[in-house]
Amino acid sequence: MERTHHSPYTNHQTTSTPQSNHTYSDSGEGCEVEDKWAPRLLRECARAIYVKDSAKINHLLWMLNELSSPYGDCDQKLASYFLQALFCKATESGPRCYKTLVSVADKSHCFDSARKLILKFQEVSPWTTFGHVASNGAILEAFDGETKLHIIDISNTLCTQWPTLLEALATRSDETPSLKLTVVVTASLVRSVMKEITQRMEKFARLMGVPFEFNVITGSNRLLGQLTKEELGVHEDEAIAVNCIGALRRVEVEEREDVIRLFSSLKPRVVTIVEEEADFASSRSDFAKCFEECLRYYTLYFEMLEESFTPTSNERLMLERECSRSIVRVLSCDDTQNIGSGDCERREKGNQWCQRLKEQFSPVGFSDDVVDDVKALLRRTRLWDKYQKCGDKMPQHNTQAVE
Repeated sequence: MERTHHSPYTNHQTTSTPQSNHTYSDSGEGCEVEDKWAPRLLRECARAIYVKDSAKINHLLWMLNELSSPYGDCDQKLASYFLQALFCKATESGPRCYKTLVSVADKSHCFDSARKLILKFQEVSPWTTFGHVASNGAILEAFDGETKLHIIDISNTLCTQWPTLLEALATRSDETPSLKLTVVVTASLVRSVMKEITQRMEKFARLMGVPFEFNVITGSNRLLGQLTKEELGVHEDEAIAVNCIGALRRVEVEEREDVIRLFSSLKPRVVTIVEEEADFASSRSDFAKCFEECLRYYTLYFEMLEESFTPTSNERLMLERECSRSIVRVLSCDDTQNIGSGDCERREKGNQWCQRLKEQFSPVGFSDDVVDDVKALLRRTRLWDKYQKCGDKMPQHNTQAVE
């Protein structure tokens, strides 16, 4: 039987699937980009680049350079990071700039700083925590009554999702099940810290009293869709769940069908997918359209960071710099150029993922308990007032089928 959940995340989509189960959330468009000076000038500059008006390009790039700052208000920050991408687009230097940005990030990356950043982000904002809560709820329900569990985790969250699930397994009323966690690493920055993550996860599982096995697949140069059941260590007597948070956007658009077929071949009880609600895939050959969607999405993201962090927060600056790399990748790098595997950044919206998934899976809605957990999380954030103004409607997208 296959299920898919569509979860109520702001600017996020979640999908879960049982053998076909998958859970998913389609969260709507969000607020419109206000007519502030930064979006207005950025649009004019993008339009000039699109029509190849070199005089106007130079003038607008100069203006943006004078007005922008990575340390200013939301408008100045937005202008600063989009300016870099527009300059790279205008000068055709995107691939070189992107590789430099990634190289600098790689050299300064360490486990402690990455872990503290993710945990701080989860503490002050529900942006990623919604995905964890809903996905864990769907997985636990799909595993109810099973004693030998195996989760294939394809995410970029340094396993911060799993301590709460281990706690839930440890407190089950029946026999504590064994859990095998196989982490497939798709982001280059995560590979360097997996040894420390392994040690911490094994220590926490012992503390919880949950029989635990932890495996890591780095992926190297292999395409995700080319992995096999044998490489993932899947056995017939295991109840399988596939969990994907913020990772499938890094899979090349043309390869996503292969990845979904791989998931189906594992015969999972549930598949959960959480991706941010933006479409950088269908517009990739249309710079003007892609720019508008990129501006809409990152304006919302920067506003969220402004609400969640203090102006001088180092964590906020680190998250914004991570955004700057993504903006350069999306706007100034051609997908046909050899940038490096795992760096696609072609997000798709909930309805697009549903179209892909329905060929192999059938979606189902979240249970009332999971929805209540998500609402409880919302109540602790500033988003609760906005949610209530929407008439207590949580966007969902549900179906179910038997294999």
